[in-house]
Amino acid sequence: MIDNKFDDLQIANILSSVKTIALVGASNNWKRPSNFVMKYLQRKGYKIVPVNPKEAGKEINNELCYASLKDIPINIDMVDVFRKSDECLELAKETIKINAKVFWMQIGIFNSDANELILKNNLECIFNRCPKIEHSRIFGDLGSGGFYSKLISSKKNKLKSSGKSSGNFFKSNNLETLSIHAGTAPDPITGARSFPIYQSTAFAFDDSEHAASLFNLQENGNIYGRLSNPTTSALEQKIAALDNAVGSCCVSSGHAAQLVALYPLLNPGKKIVASSKLYGGSITQFTKTFKSFGWETDLVDITNYEEVKHAIKSKNVRALFAESLSNPEGVVSDITQLSEIAHNEGIPLIIDNTMATQAMCQPGNYGADIIIYSTTKFLSGHGNAMGGCVVDTGKFDWANNRGFEKLNEPDTSYHGIKFYETFGNLAYINFCHACALRDLGTTMSPFNAYLTLTGIETLNLRMQKHMSNAEKVANFLIKHNKVDTVSWSGFQNNKSYKLAKKYFKFGFGSVFTFSVKSGYDGAKKVVENCSLFSHLANVGDTKSLIIHPASTTHRQLSSEQREISGAGDSVIRVSIGIEHSDDIIKDLKTTLDNL
Repeated sequence: MIDNKFDDLQIANILSSVKTIALVGASNNWKRPSNFVMKYLQRKGYKIVPVNPKEAGKEINNELCYASLKDIPINIDMVDVFRKSDECLELAKETIKINAKVFWMQIGIFNSDANELILKNNLECIFNRCPKIEHSRIFGDLGSGGFYSKLISSKKNKLKSSGKSSGNFFKSNNLETLSIHAGTAPDPITGARSFPIYQSTAFAFDDSEHAASLFNLQENGNIYGRLSNPTTSALEQKIAALDNAVGSCCVSSGHAAQLVALYPLLNPGKKIVASSKLYGGSITQFTKTFKSFGWETDLVDITNYEEVKHAIKSKNVRALFAESLSNPEGVVSDITQLSEIAHNEGIPLIIDNTMATQAMCQPGNYGADIIIYSTTKFLSGHGNAMGGCVVDTGKFDWANNRGFEKLNEPDTSYHGIKFYETFGNLAYINFCHACALRDLGTTMSPFNAYLTLTGIETLNLRMQKHMSNAEKVANFLIKHNKVDTVSWSGFQNNKSYKLAKKYFKFGFGSVFTFSVKSGYDGAKKVVENCSLFSHLANVGDTKSLIIHPASTTHRQLSSEQREISGAGDSVIRVSIGIEHSDDIIKDLKTTLDNL
């Protein structure tokens, strides 16, 4: 994959300043990416001049086509190239001659000599990017589908009527700021500062051409509530920003996120390799339910790297899956090591980051390609909104690794377009929206999206309190004479301690397990007799929660599977809330003392 690290502010300024664009290699075939780009940019107010010697003298999208750049009779601000890389040097020379300001090489196109020549002449050069995708990502309206640039704005008039920036952008890499501002500029119509709930099942089109563009995936926007919603899109943008990712797709639950994440990658007969240290419901979904799709799962000890390497050697494997911090035992995955193993075999690494959240860990910084959340947990944070999210870091090369047919072969439901060819590093997350949500129907409700947007604003503060309380509770439990073991990764003798110090910004997790010496019946008694802890099947709430996994969340598993996943008969799972730590400890002490 061509390295093309450009500052979003640079791209925003380019797309804000140029008015006329010569599109070299323009096609009259509406299914081709060049036609997509031309049509989109025209609708956004740009003057597009097609250049193609085979179509010279004809019209493409109602614009006269020219044989070469020098034949164009008007001033050109930017040249956008849909030609082979080895043709770009001559095109760069022509760009300089016509006094254009920007030379832009499309996705997959790069010529170092052309780049050097353009920069030497004090012009701007962009490569391996698409102006349509960049415009949609940076200036996207409320239907932009979760593609986010980390450029934020407190102004309601962020966009001019032409769709180009008015310059009111602020850039931040700080999670506290992004948690509050990313994706949620003031409502452009009313100026409402709290992002609205768009409680609508469908959305009106501007005209027939606009409707066709949306259904053809030529333009982003809202069609029907199953596919997208402005409130949900705002949440997708916020979560993508927190993970420094290119985009995300919000869905109805954490389990739905796992289904949608794997759908673009798997066909019948294909498989994933997953950690055996997973939430019990995930193990059931992976090993039983997914078999109905013809998908297979091999569970492995994710800390045994030779076992992992051996398992993914199979040519049918399409992904490696693990939790950054496992539920319930608190095992920490070595994300960098797993990433290297996965990438050596040409498959993506998928990390479920639900227990840690971006406040503690950003898996994409360590090599994860896809990140999954149950937003029901810490992101929402208040136990009042179901949801899940699939995050795409945009770093995996879907074209040059193991076969990912859905992303690289013609999609008959969209007139034969190829997602990777058309959308580049947004291919995967576009497929999640355009195909997975369309057909699986795992849609997040706009009200749950709104509640989660609100919850994320205090994520960083809440996580610090969760971690502080968890440390005090874990240290109390390890000293109690009725307690046998405590799985909290913050103990220096825990084998996950060094990894937690490496990957987590603060704390060691507030969801962990402890086992009691009185076995299965004693564990159930502890759960039943707590007065402050809520006995329920959830984690990541502001309230402290407790459950006995062997008789509830992991009940479907065999005794052997429960032991492997860290949910043995005497094990109790706690999710430490943000109450006063003295009260949390008092409740546990009273219950344990009475065993």
